[in-house]
Amino acid sequence: MPTMAPGARPAPAALRLDQLPDRQWATVLDVARPPGADGRDLALRLTEIGFVPGEAVRIMARGMPGREPLAVRLGHTTFALRRHEAALIQVVPGAAGHG
Repeated sequence: MPTMAPGARPAPAALRLDQLPDRQWATVLDVARPPGADGRDLALRLTEIGFVPGEAVRIMARGMPGREPLAVRLGHTTFALRRHEAALIQVVPGAAGHG
C-alpha cells in the first residue's frame, strides 16, 4: 500500500458530471465512449464542443421537473445537457483558477 507524504491530501475521487453538486467547479478527466454507433457519436460530439481533459466545468442549474436538462458551464459557454449525456463526462472536483 503506497504511503502519502506528511501533510499531503488524498486526491478527490472522480465522479460523473451529473453527480457533481450544483455550482461546484470540477475538472474534466475524460468522456466515456459507450458501445454502439450512437454512444460513440455522442462521445465525439461532447469532445468536439469542448469536454476535454483539463477543462473547468460546473453545473449552473437543473431544470424542472426531473432535474433535467442540466445547464453546464464550460469555459465562457453554457450548454444544456441531459443527465445521460452528463453521465458520460468524468470529472474530479476542483478546478485551477476557480472557486
